[in-house]
Amino acid sequence: MTAGLLQRVERVHASLAGTLLAELDAHGHWTGALSSSALSTATAVTALCAADPQTHVTLIHQGLRWLSDHANPDGGWGDTPRSASNLSTTALAWAAFGIAGADALFSPTVCAATGYLESQAGSLDHLVPAIERRYGKDRTFSVPITMALALSGRLGPNGWRRVRPLPFELALVPQRLMGVLRLPVVSYALPALIAIGQVIHHHAPRPHPLRTLARQPALAQLARLQPANGGFLEATPLTSFVTMSLAGMGLAHHVVAQRGLAFLKAGVRADGSWPIDTNLATWLTTLAVKALSLHHNPLTSDQRRILASWILGQQHRIRHPFTGAAPGGWAWTDLPGGVPDADDTAGALLALPHLAPITPETVGAATAGVTWLLGVQNADGGIPTFCRGWGTLPFDRSTPDLTAHALRAWATWKPRLAPALGRRIHRATHRAMRYLASSQHRDGSWVPLWFGNEQAPRQANPVLGTALVLIALNTLETLGAPTDSTSRSRAAEFLIRAQSTPGHWGGDADVPPSVEETALAVEALAGFPQHAVRFEHGVVALLDLIESTPAPPPAPIGLYFAQLWYYEKLYPLLFATSALGRVLHSATTRSPTARQSTP
Repeated sequence: MTAGLLQRVERVHASLAGTLLAELDAHGHWTGALSSSALSTATAVTALCAADPQTHVTLIHQGLRWLSDHANPDGGWGDTPRSASNLSTTALAWAAFGIAGADALFSPTVCAATGYLESQAGSLDHLVPAIERRYGKDRTFSVPITMALALSGRLGPNGWRRVRPLPFELALVPQRLMGVLRLPVVSYALPALIAIGQVIHHHAPRPHPLRTLARQPALAQLARLQPANGGFLEATPLTSFVTMSLAGMGLAHHVVAQRGLAFLKAGVRADGSWPIDTNLATWLTTLAVKALSLHHNPLTSDQRRILASWILGQQHRIRHPFTGAAPGGWAWTDLPGGVPDADDTAGALLALPHLAPITPETVGAATAGVTWLLGVQNADGGIPTFCRGWGTLPFDRSTPDLTAHALRAWATWKPRLAPALGRRIHRATHRAMRYLASSQHRDGSWVPLWFGNEQAPRQANPVLGTALVLIALNTLETLGAPTDSTSRSRAAEFLIRAQSTPGHWGGDADVPPSVEETALAVEALAGFPQHAVRFEHGVVALLDLIESTPAPPPAPIGLYFAQLWYYEKLYPLLFATSALGRVLHSATTRSPTARQSTP
């Protein structure tokens, strides 16, 4: 790499790091800003209408106005303002205008939405089966959508009979038995299962004595599951579905509905919209710490101390009342609705060594976090999102990106932990490496769970998934941990094949580029001498993307629950800072020993 290019990298990296530091909030960590969501806005408006339309008339009108202003030219809505229209989000927006009685007031918008739905489903009579086909056997989102349509009156006078019932009585099965019995339900879905199942049973009862008897105990369970601020998982759609369901059967004054309404009113934005989730503060903060630590860390000692204390304070110290998760994990947010997950636990473990001297407190937290990750490892050696799996639901099955992140955390902490725990890490690492080898596609790629690309085949994102795994494998090799050189080489070759002629990357070959995907690919390819020329092309392309606009727009590459798209304001800044930091670190490092200081 020429001196001139290195100087350009250094200049842009310093600018990005300064911008990232400026995003620190008043509490000393990063909060970011998730994209506004048509789906969230539609469900929130429906919940407010179902509960008390007169009290919430201003919020309802503002939400409908935002939806009308952000409809796509084809009459539909996507999950973000930059997303293509889809059937589910459009159906929920159409339901919101219906329950609000606003068809006449927003006639052009509603007529266009109706036309879009007819074009996608064939006719409105086929709308329900079209929605069900989109989700297949997984009813955790198709039933809430069809329930909202029935509640809004869009399915006609017999609409409730078109909504599939839900076995809300399963919510009374003890959590520890769900896996043993292999029930097709997971703990994070229980609030929707209880509330939606009950409103369907209320309007379209089927002969089922157990379901009738379970009604009151299940409502009591729902109240116990609700966080103090009312937001289930900090998610507007989930909280809205629960709230509209209770209101839809005459329970708008139930404590769960009232807390849900308070959460929705607190989360509305000034423009009348709602995001998909409140924030990703813990996730963003750990990403920022890692990004800034790769080259000339600009964080002051006071900032590091505050960040270390804050991250340690986010660790869940007791068994989680919602999911039953063991102590020791971290969630994506600092708010009450978060639940421990593997990605954020690994992220916190990787951030902590960069912030403060290793103390008994830090080692204790790391011991608990590492143990938590070991405890969720699946039988196939991979790492799932929330819990050790027993089925094929998305969040209990293994996924390469989470497995790689856990491997990186284990390798970083293994030398600092007790020998007995180190032996467990050693065994788990070999199992996880076998899983990664078996899950690598024939073309050398890995596909992630939590990220996608709307314009890529099957909306997957093999560039991002492969980059995340390759970054972890590079770390393992640097630290002297077990790795697979063949898998690394195949992954790097996939990224080279997916690179565009100008040098940047999208989610797959021939997909429009983004800062996020280009940055991650560049970071993953740092240190591969055989690809030096293509790597430099990637670096130049990344610099061009960053310098082409004062603030590169974030891409809708994030996937939330039920495949809902989002973008996050800080992602381009975070991934680009990390990538250029890795470029500079690789360029100035001369020995394997020195490289070990920066996992």
